[in-house]
Amino acid sequence: MNESLMPLLDPDSGLLVLAGKGESQLSCYEVAPQQPALSPVTQCLLESALRGAALVPRRALAVMGCEVLRVLQLSDTAIMPISYHVPRKVRGSWVRGWEGLRNLGLTSHVLVCHQTVEFHQDLFPDTAGCVPASDPHAWWAGSNQQVGPRPGGPLLASTSLWKPTGSSPIHWPAVRPCALSAVLCPHPYPSCLSPQVQRVSLHPARRPRSSFTSHLVYPAEPPADVASPAETPVGDVDPSEGFSSPPSSLTSPSTPSSLGPSLSSTSGISTSPSQRSLQSLLGPSSKFRHAQGTVLHRDSHITNLKGLNLTTPGESDGFCANQLRVAVPLLSSGGQVAVLELRKPGRLPDTALPTLQNGAAVTDLAWDPFDPHRLAVAGEDARIRLWRVPPEGLEKVLTTPEAVLTGHTEKIYSLRFHPLAANILASSSYDLTIRIWDLQAGAERLRLQGHQDQIFGLAWSPDGQQLATVCKDGRLRVYKPRSGADPLQEGPGPEGARGARIVWVCNGLCLLVSGFDSRSERQLLLYSAQALAGGPLAILGLDVAPSTLLPSYDPDTGLVLLTGKGDTRVFLYELLPEAPFFLECNSFTSPDPHKGFVLLPKSECDVREVEFARCLRLRQTSLEPVAFRLPRVRKEFFQDDVFPDTAITWEPVLSAKAWLEGANGQPRLLSLQPPGMTPVSQAPREAPARRAPSSALYLEEKSDQQKKEELLNAMVAKLGNREDPLPQDSFEGVDEDEWD
Repeated sequence: MNESLMPLLDPDSGLLVLAGKGESQLSCYEVAPQQPALSPVTQCLLESALRGAALVPRRALAVMGCEVLRVLQLSDTAIMPISYHVPRKVRGSWVRGWEGLRNLGLTSHVLVCHQTVEFHQDLFPDTAGCVPASDPHAWWAGSNQQVGPRPGGPLLASTSLWKPTGSSPIHWPAVRPCALSAVLCPHPYPSCLSPQVQRVSLHPARRPRSSFTSHLVYPAEPPADVASPAETPVGDVDPSEGFSSPPSSLTSPSTPSSLGPSLSSTSGISTSPSQRSLQSLLGPSSKFRHAQGTVLHRDSHITNLKGLNLTTPGESDGFCANQLRVAVPLLSSGGQVAVLELRKPGRLPDTALPTLQNGAAVTDLAWDPFDPHRLAVAGEDARIRLWRVPPEGLEKVLTTPEAVLTGHTEKIYSLRFHPLAANILASSSYDLTIRIWDLQAGAERLRLQGHQDQIFGLAWSPDGQQLATVCKDGRLRVYKPRSGADPLQEGPGPEGARGARIVWVCNGLCLLVSGFDSRSERQLLLYSAQALAGGPLAILGLDVAPSTLLPSYDPDTGLVLLTGKGDTRVFLYELLPEAPFFLECNSFTSPDPHKGFVLLPKSECDVREVEFARCLRLRQTSLEPVAFRLPRVRKEFFQDDVFPDTAITWEPVLSAKAWLEGANGQPRLLSLQPPGMTPVSQAPREAPARRAPSSALYLEEKSDQQKKEELLNAMVAKLGNREDPLPQDSFEGVDEDEWD
């Protein structure tokens, strides 16, 4: 072709695209101030001949999809965008740094955005805004102010942005201001460093009037003490308004960044320069990120379950368990409940099981944490029945409960026992009230009000002083039941009205809510328990599914396990009261959907196998235990960093009367250290590994005689000692006359 090439240069990335009219390919190069000045990166084959080309401004790029460049191709009949993406791994423990685009698989003509929820500052430094560096009069007067990279930008002096630096760990060289400007302008350090230069961040959260949509939903109104970024001028209106990263639905989201002020004065993340650099690449991670969920051996399963009731309300977990037994609603008429002994696994008989005849359809059920033989069952007839299971197990049909609690006027949603006081039970109902019962007296003691619609869930605080609820009216409420019937504080809840759950986390500092957004996407919302009105600290989008996520929180490890009825996956996250709030861990996936998933008491964990959680998974016809373990090298030692002293949840701290009169308490703690095991923190340090002999021993010159002797000695060592008698020397011969 005789047509000249059109150079399209992106000064922020140093990428140069060469396009020729009438040609059918685009060539992309990297421009560097040192040799080689031009390095080929990739070539893009076009579907039609090129008639013209133009670069799209960087402010219009899909930065959350790692789109670093976009070219518009003019053909005979259309204008087609050509996108250049840098794939980034966001779910694993490692995120690639700057490497060669050819090795990373830089692609053009990409039609599907590489989904991600993290903004990569190394790919997208602050770019030029719409405010000029100087006015016409100043330019005519000789001013040379330019809009260029500011000091501390990501342009590297000693390493190319787009070239691989080898297989060694990534080292960030010193930053030289305006490294690329040596090619773009004749001044070694031009006046682009002037404070008058206006720069615009490409981060969606920092753009003026950003229309960015992400799994990390920022609060509608930022706190008053958070100032606007200084580099964004008031008059700098982004012409790319309306360009935004497309919303994505990630199956497994990445760890979010901070969305609010920290609740702690100190962070658990070190702030050394090297670690800050590493965390900027990898982000903070949980020590439980490699946790493994394993279904235990079939010998521990309970099989041949029949007639399960799989239509329990969404506010119910579907079944409940303690350290001894499992209670499972059956589909039979009369609200029957089967009670299975965990100490007697195996195949159930084909005949009918002995059950509890509740008399009404079961809506929820819960074991008394301080009495493993007492089961509370809520029914559609607005009554709560208390059943006493014999210590040896249920051997016959029971038709008469120990007690019946009446007072609600509509169907009951859910039941929650008090975490510290014996004989205290809370219940929620369609009559929009929460009632607190004294089981010893069999009477209602307190009644909470203020809900305008269906109560999705309720939860006691760890100290038992407060009660939190999430309601269909889109509000969260926190009560102090002994102080009054009205809520102590309220705040906005999930946008969706399909269902929600609530649980206290982070030692009672925060509330975790699982619910839906307006698009029916499942999400997690983390709130400060003392500031509900300010909205969530962080929001994490998960996936789109019909069932509500059921959270099971382990206060010892700070881990929450989340799954829904009919799901095949259990999400694991470590929760923090400060940024980044959510640390993703390995999830557990099963081949078939489960009908329920509950967490067993900590006393059921096998500490010697570093098992930090044990759950029960309810399937269509069986019940199987699932152990969550942490891989550790020195398992012969007690992992005291994984197993702190745990609360004794099976012994009450207060009586019902004492709690109702205003008394408070703290649970006793128990060490999980088995006898005879030494804590790993006190274990002796391992001896250093034996170093390999120096290479000088193999590289030194040897004479021919030395080589012959070594070879001979090696042969003798294989054949044996030359002085040893041969086997035939010991044979005895025959006399000469015996040959005749």
